[in-house]
Amino acid sequence: MNALLARVWRLAKPLQWRFLWTVNAKFMCGITGVVRTEDGQVLLLRHRLWPTERPWGFPTGYAHKGERHEDTIAREVREETGLTVEVGRLLKVNSGFKLRIEVYYEATLVGGLEGLRLDPREVLEARLFAPDELPAGMPDGHKELLRLVSR
Repeated sequence: MNALLARVWRLAKPLQWRFLWTVNAKFMCGITGVVRTEDGQVLLLRHRLWPTERPWGFPTGYAHKGERHEDTIAREVREETGLTVEVGRLLKVNSGFKLRIEVYYEATLVGGLEGLRLDPREVLEARLFAPDELPAGMPDGHKELLRLVSR
């Protein structure tokens, strides 16, 4: 039976991707950047659309179709703050809520806060914090990311 299924599968090559697309989950990629300065401070945003009890966190956004994840975090930081980052190593990949995968990168802020222009639709405030002086209202998962970059 398995040999027959394998043969049919190979013969149906033009339909394979359509079949796989139909039977597999479609998902979004949430990309987060742990953005630090050369002296170790971290860039945190007070997000307008996040829960009011935990609005502070790293720059985060969704990848566009076909976009490299490294490019997503650079774009999100630029769109939300007007700042430039250099994306570094991959920190973590996690299955997220429902049909979402979460990808976390390390990034370095280029040029400090010069040129800071917040997108008021998404961000209320952007500040640099020392890792041992984080604001209240930051998700535990984002605090854990700081421990990953400290290793």
